[in-house]
Amino acid sequence: MDESPLEQQSQSHEEENEIVTEGSSAFVHGEPSSQDGSVPPNVDSQVEVLDEKVSKQIIKEGHGSKPSKYSTCFLHYRAWTKHTQHKFEDTWQEQQPIELVLGKEKKEMTGLAIGVASMKSGERALLHIGWELGYGKDGNFSFPNVPPMADLLYEVEVIGFDETKEGKARSDMTVEERIGAADRRKMDGNNLFKEDKLEEAMQQYEMAIAYMGDDFMFQLYGKYQDMALAVKNPCHLNMAACLIKMKRYDEAIGHCNTVLTEEEKNPKALFRRGKAKAELGQMDSAREDFRKAQKYAPDDNAIRRELRVIAEQEKAVYQKQKEMYKGIFGGRDESGGKAKSRNWLVMLWQWLLSLFSRIFGRNRVKAE
Repeated sequence: MDESPLEQQSQSHEEENEIVTEGSSAFVHGEPSSQDGSVPPNVDSQVEVLDEKVSKQIIKEGHGSKPSKYSTCFLHYRAWTKHTQHKFEDTWQEQQPIELVLGKEKKEMTGLAIGVASMKSGERALLHIGWELGYGKDGNFSFPNVPPMADLLYEVEVIGFDETKEGKARSDMTVEERIGAADRRKMDGNNLFKEDKLEEAMQQYEMAIAYMGDDFMFQLYGKYQDMALAVKNPCHLNMAACLIKMKRYDEAIGHCNTVLTEEEKNPKALFRRGKAKAELGQMDSAREDFRKAQKYAPDDNAIRRELRVIAEQEKAVYQKQKEMYKGIFGGRDESGGKAKSRNWLVMLWQWLLSLFSRIFGRNRVKAE
């Protein structure tokens, strides 16, 4: 399979240009949930009533159209019970988007589906759902654990969706169909990347990765596993490239780690992980990654450049420290010399006083 434009970019620094997007990760109506997602986000946008038991507040605006009935939607969400704010599910922690076919959702997902149907690709929202359209009167005592008659809060982000005419549920696809659908998403992402639309590109890569979920990959072997990895791993690497440009370095490292779990000698994954670590100031670890990448791609100019940058930065730091310590210790030497000089003068003066005192004492005795 041909390398994507992103793959080719990493091989030559001269061709790499910085891409800037406006508001790439801005939350336009309030704050996102806490860093670990333990509590719901504080949202100050207008409440939109979608159903008697479902309302929505937009956190981040989306783009394009909304999904129609029977569209296959790919999304991430965190879910809490409204009154106790107990978090009972988080797909972001699993780093695996879920698939929701509108009109074919499970009963407990009815309220969630109503909310998703009102959202655009890239939109993030807080959904308020009554217990009647959630886990109902009895709740759920397996996984996820939801008490009876619990109203729910969902922080949802729609990554994207396939219209009915384009495809079908992943579970109904053959292996070749799933890999093909993922590859098309990857190519769409590459085109968006070339247009500097990083958020939209990432959504396409995430949708491609969703077709290659763990449950699917575990069933593959031989050529089918190779075919799937040839699509899945470049998507993770391209996600890392987008995240580095957006200064989301920890997330970029996570995607590189996913690739290195499958291919520990992948130079692009090592290179991009090294770049993210360098930006975080983890120079020793970054250098180690760059050196490993250079071992597997010895002719890569970008790797050489990054190693040279680290060496120059460390040299500059060393020179600054040298000048700083020279000033400190040089000052001590100077002050020490002055102190020693003063000590000799004091000792000389004391000796002279002692000498005069003895002479004067002897003369006084003779006089008596």
